[in-house]
Amino acid sequence: MCDELTAKDAEKYLRRNAITRRQFNKHGAAAALTMLLPPVANALDVVEQDVMVETPDGMADCYFVHPTSGQHAAVIVWPDIVSIRPAFRAMGKRLAESGYSVLVVNPYYRTARGAVVPEGKTFRDPGIRELLMPHARTLSPETCVSDGRAFVEYLDQQPSVDTARKIGTTGYCMTGSYVMRLAAAIPDRIGAGGSFHGGGLATDEDDSPHLLAAQMDAGFLIAIAENDDERNPEEKVRLREAFDANGVDAEIEVYKDTLHGWCPPDSAVYHEEQAERAWSRLLDLFERELS
Repeated sequence: MCDELTAKDAEKYLRRNAITRRQFNKHGAAAALTMLLPPVANALDVVEQDVMVETPDGMADCYFVHPTSGQHAAVIVWPDIVSIRPAFRAMGKRLAESGYSVLVVNPYYRTARGAVVPEGKTFRDPGIRELLMPHARTLSPETCVSDGRAFVEYLDQQPSVDTARKIGTTGYCMTGSYVMRLAAAIPDRIGAGGSFHGGGLATDEDDSPHLLAAQMDAGFLIAIAENDDERNPEEKVRLREAFDANGVDAEIEVYKDTLHGWCPPDSAVYHEEQAERAWSRLLDLFERELS
């Protein structure tokens, strides 16, 4: 999870690589604006739109992108603690170009519409953590499920979604656990989940996501940051035991030389090589579980 230690690790990483805060902020904004992600081979043409999705707690502003023709498996993308922003829109569009109808959601819709963090700023910048935490505290395992049900209902009403196929999910940082909670809550619709540097997947709490494994009918990719694993090496063991005991197909891996937050292209610790490998594993998961 994102915390003060995460920020310190990022600072060490940037100093080691001789990158100043000012240089990174400039690079981060440019990366988000120009969408510096490798092109999709044989990319499909897509349609993009901002949409409002009705939930039990109000209207959630989301980004919906899908191929221009045909029906496709749907995917719900939950952003990290920094929430919806250009980098996650780019990631959603990239998934759509690969053949999916993708809903990138704003988990903070109860308290804010659109991006919360100013462009070019990251979690490691002064004051950003304090800015984000009031929004993050509005979320819970219960809101994850109630919001998730609303997003599934919305997707199932869209002409571009093939409702005969299950839905995929991705979660990053604090939303990494959401893919497991939704798979347990809606097993008839959620068929795959990708958790990237996700926090709180297997804890000592009574409501820990790994305890829900028996209720899941989905496959998973659990991509763990190396420094997260160093702090909590037992989490992957608990996950493996829970998945295996309940017959859940899951690929669990610690990605070498990565820090918490390495997947989004606007992250201070973005690791392109490992992010691309995790992305390819996600596409393999979706192809296998959602076809």
